[in-house]
Order: sequence, then structure tokens, then C-alpha cells
Amino acid sequence: MNNAKMWLVVKPTVGVPLFLTAVAVGSFAVHVAVLSNTTWVADFLSGKPIGGMASLVPEDQTTAKVAYLTPGSKDIMVVMPDGTVAHAILTDGAVSTLN
Repeated sequence: MNNAKMWLVVKPTVGVPLFLTAVAVGSFAVHVAVLSNTTWVADFLSGKPIGGMASLVPEDQTTAKVAYLTPGSKDIMVVMPDGTVAHAILTDGAVSTLN
């Protein structure tokens, strides 16, 4: 233990509770800072859905639907909001369409 001589200056009955109090105060301060500087944490804790990416899509538009043709394959079928269908093969870092 590299700080063993500290207990010759500060009694453990004083130092240990003081250390634990400092940890508790620091933790409380971090939690207060997170709750006061973010909007999604309070929503999450109250059970509301988190906006995330859904807020980026305009309400008057719908999103495309994706279905894997065979489970575990990289072959997918994309159905666009207007009803058109596209087939795609997912590769490492690129997407090539088959149509």
C-alpha cells in the first residue's frame, strides 16, 4: 500500500468517512450536471420515448421498410414509401443494388 503512512497523520475513523463523503458528493454533482445539461435523460427516467433518430424524419413522410430475404444473409429487400421494391446486397462498407 503506497499511502500507508497517511494513517499516521489522519485517523481512519476520520479519513474513511471523509473519503466516502467526498465520493458521494462528487457522484451527486455529476448526476445533477447530467440531468440539468441534457434533455433526453429526464425523458428516459420518466419513461417517455427518447426522440433520437425519429425526430429527424419529417412527420409527413414515411420511411422505407427493409426485409431480409433469408435469415443470416446479406441479401435484403427494400420497400420504398411509394411502393417500389429494390434488392440490395450488403458488403463490407459498400452497398450494391441488383434491381
